[in-house]
Formats: sequence, structure tokens, C-alpha cells
Amino acid sequence: MPNIKSAKKRVLIAEARNARNKAEKSALKTAIKKFEGAAAEGNRTEADGAYKVAVKKVDQAVAKGILHKNTAAHRKSAMTLKLNQLG
Repeated sequence: MPNIKSAKKRVLIAEARNARNKAEKSALKTAIKKFEGAAAEGNRTEADGAYKVAVKKVDQAVAKGILHKNTAAHRKSAMTLKLNQLG
């Protein structure tokens, strides 16, 4: 544990950011799983809604620095391909 006041503050801030990032990643994974579940069932209307939510979560993760933009593009592309295969 640090002794200097500013170092103690940095530890607290890092813990808060870590918790926030972990929650964001969890929400992102949940949204993607929900889309994949709807796509696996073949339910087009449910998959459309879940797709929009998942894409929004991916874009928010990029804006917050949780995901790299190329990773986000890759994930969105894969989801779009799955959605288009439903017909």
C-alpha cells in the first residue's frame, strides 16, 4: 500500500475504473450472447432488436476505451453476417 497521499488516491481511482470497466465488459458480453442466442433460435425479430443493442454496446465500449476500434469492427461484422444469414 502506498504511503504518499497522491499515490493512495491513484490506487482508489484505479480500483473504481477497474470496476467500471469490468461492468462494461460484462454488459457487452451479455448483449452479444443475447444476440447470438436469438440468432441460433432463428428468431429474426428478436435477433434484430438484440443486434441493435449489441452494436450500440460495442460502440460505447470503443468510445470508453474498453475495446479497440478494429476489434469492434470485427465483432460488428461477424454479428451482421449472422443476422443476414437468418434471411
